[in-house]
Amino acid sequence: MSLIEKAAAKLKKNESLVERAAKKEAATSQAPTVTEPVESSPATPPVHAPKADAEQKKTKRSSTFVEVNLDLLREQGIHAENDDVENSVTAEEFRIVKRSLLLNAFSKGESAIENGNIIMVTSTQPNEGKTFCATSLAMSMAAERDLTVLLVDADVAKPDVLKTLGVKGNKGLIDVIENKDMDLSECLLRTNIPNFTILPAGKKHKLTTELLASGRMGEIIDEIARRYSDRVIIIDSPPVLASSAASVLALHVGQILYVVEAERTREGELKDALKMIEKNKNVNFLLNKTRFTPGTKKFGSYYGYGYN
Repeated sequence: MSLIEKAAAKLKKNESLVERAAKKEAATSQAPTVTEPVESSPATPPVHAPKADAEQKKTKRSSTFVEVNLDLLREQGIHAENDDVENSVTAEEFRIVKRSLLLNAFSKGESAIENGNIIMVTSTQPNEGKTFCATSLAMSMAAERDLTVLLVDADVAKPDVLKTLGVKGNKGLIDVIENKDMDLSECLLRTNIPNFTILPAGKKHKLTTELLASGRMGEIIDEIARRYSDRVIIIDSPPVLASSAASVLALHVGQILYVVEAERTREGELKDALKMIEKNKNVNFLLNKTRFTPGTKKFGSYYGYGYN
């Protein structure tokens, strides 16, 4: 190789070095600039909408309003708050009956009764007038200015509360027992009588007795006691000898008003029935359908109702 060729080869080699240097410089200029880390405040966490409360997720529920047939009540001898009942013997008797029940319902201290504001009205056999007495007692208590009353129809086999009041209802107690997702308020009926609400019996069910005797029923009674601690709850129960549900209900209520039909209820049946509810120590007796004796002024001997 001549000197000229060697010089050309060397020059070519130098040019490649220059090119590579240029490429390196270009690559360096295009690289991202690295700066020292700067201490910054912690990132603000994303704002999340608060979780909706379980109750808020549910469809808004409200009770239904119904009109109690006051004329029908009068025809049956039941008096509501607005009636002129000054001379009604029945109304006066229920005023006296309710007073001791109310004292027990809200007593304090050592004399306090657990669930004393829940009163079960029952009898030995059907047709002794317990629904009449339960409704009359509810009307009398609703007349109190600082009291609210819930009347519960638990006699599902013979649900007469709505018929007695002249109103119609759909869902009720049995529906709440069967469906754990149903809220009690969905079945309540508000009325045109101040401070008075109804919980109907609900639909017919082939296992009515089993449902009423279930643990779920006990839970509902306890829920009513907690939710409505300032309210009197009157339960129209099945007759004791007609359904085992009565003895189960007796375990959860604070007081029992036991209706005895004059000249009909047999002593042996009464004793058998009382044994089934004997765990409840607060049993009050109401003598029903006593005869009227002309010229007799003895209280309790009037036609319709007496009490012991």
